[in-house]
Amino acid sequence: MRLSMEERRAVVKGSSPAYKRSGKGEKGEILKRLVEATGYNRRYAAMLLRNHGRKVEVGRGKFLVGDVRAKARRARSATYGPEVLDPLKQLWQVLDFISGKRLVPAIREVLPVLEGRGDISLAPAVREKLLRISPATADRLLKKEKRRYALKRLGLTKPGTLLKRQIPIRTFSDWDEAKPGFAEVDLVCHEGGDPSGDFCCTMDLVDVATGWSEQVAVRNKAEVWVFEAIQEARQRLPFPLLGLDSDNGSEFINHHLKKYCDKEEITFTRSRPYRKNDTCHVEQKNWSIVRRFVGYSRYDTEKHLELLNTLYQLLRLYTNFFLPTMKLKEKVRDGAKVTRRYGAPVTPYRRVLASPEVAEEAKEALRQIHTSLSLVQLHREILEIQAELMREADKRAARKKRGRRAVESAAPGGKATASKEAIGFPTGAWKTPSGFPTLPTAPTTGTRT
Repeated sequence: MRLSMEERRAVVKGSSPAYKRSGKGEKGEILKRLVEATGYNRRYAAMLLRNHGRKVEVGRGKFLVGDVRAKARRARSATYGPEVLDPLKQLWQVLDFISGKRLVPAIREVLPVLEGRGDISLAPAVREKLLRISPATADRLLKKEKRRYALKRLGLTKPGTLLKRQIPIRTFSDWDEAKPGFAEVDLVCHEGGDPSGDFCCTMDLVDVATGWSEQVAVRNKAEVWVFEAIQEARQRLPFPLLGLDSDNGSEFINHHLKKYCDKEEITFTRSRPYRKNDTCHVEQKNWSIVRRFVGYSRYDTEKHLELLNTLYQLLRLYTNFFLPTMKLKEKVRDGAKVTRRYGAPVTPYRRVLASPEVAEEAKEALRQIHTSLSLVQLHREILEIQAELMREADKRAARKKRGRRAVESAAPGGKATASKEAIGFPTGAWKTPSGFPTLPTAPTTGTRT
């Protein structure tokens, strides 16, 4: 049985003093026993025994002592230098700062396209290194850059008790669909930490099978606007909508959406209360798309709504055609340890093309759209809309602050009595869009006292 490395070093350390004191014959016996015990080459073993504990004077009163237990690190030149890091940063920024496991497959797909359009020019050696870089190396090179980004979360979901018994519950394990069309839907609020009044929200819809996502901004949480947003997202999907799963919010659990799904033969289910993992696909997109690109400011004006929807029109092309996503293949539990295995990162666009359930006409339309898109130009337009949206949010916050100060100074005792108009809230009732189904008024049977 061979000794471990630690045991070999201990044997050398113990045999070295006796080896140095012995004569030629005894040295041979010690050396023979060491070779048999450790499996070392005879000349290498003799070198270790001679030099362990040996002192070498390197200066006045300064000595180096040989130690067989010390590990010598081999000097190695860097494979990926600044010439690779600079274009890697550029590609990482254009691809929305995604992780190395998603970034590397995306680079291999978009780099030839970017070079063909003249958006990037690389030396052959640098190009070869970028195409063969590993996800771990990419994350290591970008480690310092990743520390600069961080956001926090806040949510405002009110439960909808109406129709709960008529809408079945779906858990995470109930939909393992390989067929496109079964989607999860959620609402993201943009109240900016101030839940008073009306504010814009984002309806987020994600297909479970392909990862295809659609976002539509609405005026507020009223079911009339959410219903209209779901209809618009349905028209944008490259495949028919077959199933819809939501949380228990009243913006989804209502008669209008239930009747619509029954009429259109769309399976309508809901998640369990307080179990976000039941709608994990859309919860993930709430962060990776909505919060990352829109942030946590308050948006409550017509201008904000227009900019949000303009941004989402660009993001649907950017995220679905260019950003790869990873899907969970299997989850194995061994006692308390859970091992998750994921498939290779693929863009939602590629998953739709690979699905036999999607019509060929829809696939051809997607190919034409993909060919016409420029990743760099699309990313530039997204940044411009983001900057304008943030400027509008800052203006609104400044108007609100000035109005509050003016009302506080005019009120007796400095107490704030500001109206909605004074502090910048939108006023007036929202108009119901044409074509929205209305429920018949229930007949009254008596007067409640």
